[in-house]
Amino acid sequence: MATTDRQATTLALAHALSAAERGLAVIPLSRTKLPALRSPHRADPEPEPCHGECGRLGHGVYDASTDPARIRELFAAAPWATGYGIACGLAPYHLIGVDLDTKSGTDSSAALRELALRHLFTIPDTVVVLTPSGGRHLWLSGPPDTVVPNSAGRLAPGIDIRGAGGYLVGPGSRTDHGVYGTAPGTAHLAPAACPPALLRLLLPPPRTHHPGTPAISGHGQGLVQFVLAAHEGQRNTRLFWAACRAYEDGIGPPLVEPLVEAAVTTGLTEREARATIASASRMTRHRE
Repeated sequence: MATTDRQATTLALAHALSAAERGLAVIPLSRTKLPALRSPHRADPEPEPCHGECGRLGHGVYDASTDPARIRELFAAAPWATGYGIACGLAPYHLIGVDLDTKSGTDSSAALRELALRHLFTIPDTVVVLTPSGGRHLWLSGPPDTVVPNSAGRLAPGIDIRGAGGYLVGPGSRTDHGVYGTAPGTAHLAPAACPPALLRLLLPPPRTHHPGTPAISGHGQGLVQFVLAAHEGQRNTRLFWAACRAYEDGIGPPLVEPLVEAAVTTGLTEREARATIASASRMTRHRE
């Protein structure tokens, strides 16, 4: 490995450990901004849904940790890592990332200001990370009982949202396009609370109840809606997060069938859906 790469890896690990001290769970990233460790199941002919229950490394954001020993283990397994990702949606901040992109040819900052004027909210002082392409990542804190999904351009052109199951490139990371860094005067801040009016825009729209669908109210219905809003590539991730939250809140068993039905509606097979929910059940029992 070249000296510059070794230095970048050492710096990335140092920044990742510093982020972990603030309660932010991290994973190592490659220069392409993707998780540095490949899936241990990539060669399996019919891989079962797994989010780290196998005990091996390489499950992307599900490897994220605040434990210094675990973080060092992750970076030791990926000596080519030059950056780190910060998992969104996890305690204590339940981080939501507002990614204001510049590559789409639109003025995403102006689009956010227009949304703020139209829906009567103000972006509070918070951590701002500057990207090599000239974009900005705004860090906001979400409520613990709300699951914010990832989205690209749904809020407005050029505005992507990083929520549950997603991650943000951490400041100090080096990529093929340059280095990420905090905007002056924001590094010492904690992620500010997401304005309620903006939070409402980030959540999936409510789904109309159809005859024959089990009656679910409150939080359980919100989790089912979260799964129903999944696009291809998000389905397993959304289902796993929804099932984890259901089991953590004590409504897992009665929500199994509605979650399976929702997952099948999005395109998963019943076998895949039940395996993912079972995985969430095992994971939450392990955390207790």
